[in-house]
Amino acid sequence: MQTEDFSELFPLFNTVNPETLEWLLSVADEHEYPAGRAVLMEDAWGNAVYFLVSGWVKVRRIVGDDGVTLAILGQGDFFGEMAILDESPRSTDVVALCSVRLLSVHAQRFIQTLFKDPQLHHRMLQVMVRRLRQMNHRFQLRHQPPAVKLANTLVAMGENYGQATEKGTEIYNIPLKDLADVTDIGVEETTKIMEKLDSKGWIKIDAGRQVIHLINLKQLTHLAGRV
Repeated sequence: MQTEDFSELFPLFNTVNPETLEWLLSVADEHEYPAGRAVLMEDAWGNAVYFLVSGWVKVRRIVGDDGVTLAILGQGDFFGEMAILDESPRSTDVVALCSVRLLSVHAQRFIQTLFKDPQLHHRMLQVMVRRLRQMNHRFQLRHQPPAVKLANTLVAMGENYGQATEKGTEIYNIPLKDLADVTDIGVEETTKIMEKLDSKGWIKIDAGRQVIHLINLKQLTHLAGRV
């Protein structure tokens, strides 16, 4: 991948020195995983930082023989950056929701890059603050009605990962169980709300292509209480 394409896909690097970015790409490893494959096991956290070139993944907490989805990440996002500074054991893994392409950079090399480029260090801090604010926002929603919480999840995915199309903002058709987990509501509630949003014409699920079109993002944003 060319440095220009990489910095465009990952806003984290849009102010990074070109020489630094070129070196970072030269030491990166490429990976491809099919849907359902574990991308990162719980005992591998802290070894590398992973950049999602294409596809969608879920971060899952292991609870006995089951798992609870904590987050959904799409193209242009990354994960593993916190674990390189935290050596405590983790009980989470990352699973591909569809076919995914990743680039990984070994932990030590990524840390070296942070120290080499102050702009990257600053951008990383900005990303950490943004993610903290998103977590705080989810916490503030815990007592809101299920429809409001689900609308917030859909709007956030559209803002962070959506692709503009003639049919509206396109996101991946997240499995209902995962969508319910990250929204912190029940699967049955999620199913009913998604059906209602579809009947209103605010969203359209294309099961064949495994995508959701957020047709009326303005109404979804209003429902989410963001305006």
